[in-house]
Amino acid sequence: MEGNRDMKEVTIEALRVSLMNYNRVVVLKEKDADRYLTIYIGAAEADAIAIRLQNVSVQRPMTHDLMTNVMQELGASVSRVVVTEVRNDTYYARVFLDVNNEQVEIDSRPSDAIALAVRAEAPIFVEDAVIDQAGVLLDDEGLVATDEEGRPEPVKPEELEKMSAFRDFIESLDMDDFE
Repeated sequence: MEGNRDMKEVTIEALRVSLMNYNRVVVLKEKDADRYLTIYIGAAEADAIAIRLQNVSVQRPMTHDLMTNVMQELGASVSRVVVTEVRNDTYYARVFLDVNNEQVEIDSRPSDAIALAVRAEAPIFVEDAVIDQAGVLLDDEGLVATDEEGRPEPVKPEELEKMSAFRDFIESLDMDDFE
């Protein structure tokens, strides 16, 4: 995959609107665990992701469709996207392209990277350091955070406030679905 970087594959669990501030959030779920990562995204990017996930047809290509079409015409394809870091509540990502049998890395906002990944049906990864720092765990007791070693710890009240969209998502879940 990518040298010595450890990362987890994630899936898009949900796209939500925070009831607190009406911001959009994408909820990513670790594929082999019950850890989640929430990333605030713009309305246009949320729409671009939702349109593709729901197979909605649009009259004219949206920006991410245009980018995908340009890449295809130039012989490039998205092989994967990786959320690489979080600093001051801002997430960073990289889009990995296969171009003429070479790997090219492009800096990206996670929202744009995810919008491209869903169009290319490419896997989405999150570096372990990011999910360890910002991920939350859903267990029988509810929502818990993880420390730097990935061990569960209670979520602090100030962290819960920052995760209002995730809390809204969790409260909408029917826990019987997990049994």
